[in-house]
Amino acid sequence: MKRLIFLLVVAILGIIILFSPSFTVMSFQETRTNNPQSYYINVSKEDKFNIRYTHSIHLTDVLENYEITDSNQIKLLSMEYEDVAIGMPAHAEQGQTLSYENGKYKLEFENQTVESFTLYIGNINLELAVIYEGNTYDLKKSLERGSAFLFEIKRISIFDKLKGVVMVHEKE
Repeated sequence: MKRLIFLLVVAILGIIILFSPSFTVMSFQETRTNNPQSYYINVSKEDKFNIRYTHSIHLTDVLENYEITDSNQIKLLSMEYEDVAIGMPAHAEQGQTLSYENGKYKLEFENQTVESFTLYIGNINLELAVIYEGNTYDLKKSLERGSAFLFEIKRISIFDKLKGVVMVHEKE
């Protein structure tokens, strides 16, 4: 009887450990599919990250700077870009500041916070990467081109982590 109780307690503890959200990750959840795949970048204590991409029309780099809030929301800090033609802001709106220095525009946001956003992985050979803790994660190599992914910061369990794919950064 003691052995049965012991095994039951161990099984319950194992289930709790396996299914309790204990890892904070940047999550890329595939959308518009019947069998969505999840991809993760492990988050540590560093709360800032960047998304860098080459604009498909201007063919210039855009750098978006983000911060992870205490409630795991995504706070847009600023955008840096070289051209204000198609698709890039040429003026600041309420709660924003636009400056121009050394050939680059910098659009800063006072309080722009979202829970998630959809990221489209274009089927073109231009850069799209997440930069976190000095490491570059090439999204064009890790995620399926032509697909959309829900991007969010969230806590996941060991079970969720085993079901998904943990992205690796490129060697610097």
